[in-house]
Amino acid sequence: MNQDTVRVAVIQAASVMMDREATTQKAVTLIYEAAEKGANLVVFPEAFIPGYPRGLSFGTKIGTRSESGRKDWLRYWENSVPIPGETTDILGEAARKANVYVVIGIIERDQESSAGTVYCTMVYFGPDGKIVGKHRKLKPTGSERLIWGEGDGSTLPVIQTPFGKIGGLICWENYMPLARTAMYAKGVDIYIAPTADARDTWQSTIRHIAVEGRCFVLSCNQFFTKAMYPQDLACYDELISSPEEMSRGGSAIIGPLGEYIVEPVFGHEDILLADLDLRLIPYSRFDFDVVGHYARPDIFQLVVNEEKRESVRSIHTKKPGIQ
Repeated sequence: MNQDTVRVAVIQAASVMMDREATTQKAVTLIYEAAEKGANLVVFPEAFIPGYPRGLSFGTKIGTRSESGRKDWLRYWENSVPIPGETTDILGEAARKANVYVVIGIIERDQESSAGTVYCTMVYFGPDGKIVGKHRKLKPTGSERLIWGEGDGSTLPVIQTPFGKIGGLICWENYMPLARTAMYAKGVDIYIAPTADARDTWQSTIRHIAVEGRCFVLSCNQFFTKAMYPQDLACYDELISSPEEMSRGGSAIIGPLGEYIVEPVFGHEDILLADLDLRLIPYSRFDFDVVGHYARPDIFQLVVNEEKRESVRSIHTKKPGIQ
């Protein structure tokens, strides 16, 4: 680390549901606002662009899919984000103009193999506006598996910055002990945990991660109400029984000994700001360093496969006599 302190901003805000362009413009506005408040690192929630479709089943039951569900799925897919592409160019330019690091949840449209698959992805932008890393959620939770593909070990970045290493996992990936260990082994100092979980138990999770990893934890969730859904969804009737407050928030900033630096915020959109004293990281690791002096590699070892997963591989061989 080259700096002793860094100001961070955690953005608790709602997507403009299933509207990529409008949500991107909202993100740009919030990036500039956070930068004006002195932030060097700006963090957005899981699936911010174009939204986390809480309460929707897309007309899916075991053995059947409805026509209206397919229409809403197409709308969601059409508002997903190719990486790189026009949307990431806009976000990168905002990061460059604001001179900040940005980490944002994006529903990524696969451009490499199948245009029909989307991933829940966390994208990292540097202050030069370039994409410096991305992480695809390894294991979508519950019904998320209906709409998102699974990432692989090739997208587990930890990014070196002037204020230490940043990296993290998305929502319930943070309940995977081996995934967390992989992050700790890469030396993460500021652990980013975008989520869609607003329960009280999530607060226990992020505080445990801070104590376990002896790192700062930035947890970021949306505040979202049912009224924010577009009413012309083909499956809008699926939301009738849903509560008005679909996600109450709960974003927070935790120090490396598990204490709240900014306590969780509920019930409204907000920008959480904190100045992190980076010296607290080695201070806290004096008596516990999970992958350092507290590890027992003679007993326990973790193997991480970081190869890109490919369902089809082409092998080209030369025919005899042909040069």
